[in-house]
Amino acid sequence: MLIDTHSHLFVEEFTEDLPQVMERARKAGVSYIFMPNIDSTTIDAMLSVCRDYPGFCYPMIGLHPTSVNESYEQELAVVHKYLSTSNEFVAIGEIGLDLYWDKTFLKEQILAFEKQIEWALEYSLPIVIHSREAFEYIYKVMEPYKKTALTGIFHSFTGTSEEAAKLLEFEGFMLGINGVVTFKKSTLPETLTTVPLERIVLETDSPYLTPVPNRGKRNESANVKDILMKVAEIYQITPKRVEEGTSVNALKVFGIRK
Repeated sequence: MLIDTHSHLFVEEFTEDLPQVMERARKAGVSYIFMPNIDSTTIDAMLSVCRDYPGFCYPMIGLHPTSVNESYEQELAVVHKYLSTSNEFVAIGEIGLDLYWDKTFLKEQILAFEKQIEWALEYSLPIVIHSREAFEYIYKVMEPYKKTALTGIFHSFTGTSEEAAKLLEFEGFMLGINGVVTFKKSTLPETLTTVPLERIVLETDSPYLTPVPNRGKRNESANVKDILMKVAEIYQITPKRVEEGTSVNALKVFGIRK
């Protein structure tokens, strides 16, 4: 049983061949695909895919930091409306901070992130955190919640051992490991040797970050098996153990029982 904890299969890159993409995922052994929202423009497409593949695809609701601008409060109102009227969402995500492209709306990004953390606690949902060029800010926002019931995933973790250790202080959180771990110049394999298997989950971030050997092509959920093989090699254990361990971790975060 493989789980892709982070996949955007509802975006336009998949409109031509989604059934085949899903079939390849199933053939690769994928049992669950968790889908993070981006903003109000993606909710319908995401829900449509999840409703077409019930028990296989699960939606989250949230406002992605790169979609935060001067009208972010309107976007948050949409998120809140869905949160308060539907119980089909398994997490609030993806949320967080992104200072890679643009720092213009840093203040608004922080406010949106904090508000969505509060909702996660209010609705007893995990959060999925996007962090790009923003580690210190993320840590600072998260620190007051260390002793709360907050749980979730630090998505696309690619940091140092020191950063991993700081994130592991948040006991209810996992580190999301994706195709970056297979890249030739990645330092992630080295970092992972300091992280217990009990604290990681696997993800593809499809259609991005395609793992070796398909790097450069569109990513899809079936490729989670390439990430699994690399992680098994790093931990020097069988792929089966990684599969079982990371699946238990993922289902625990999302509150789903096998």
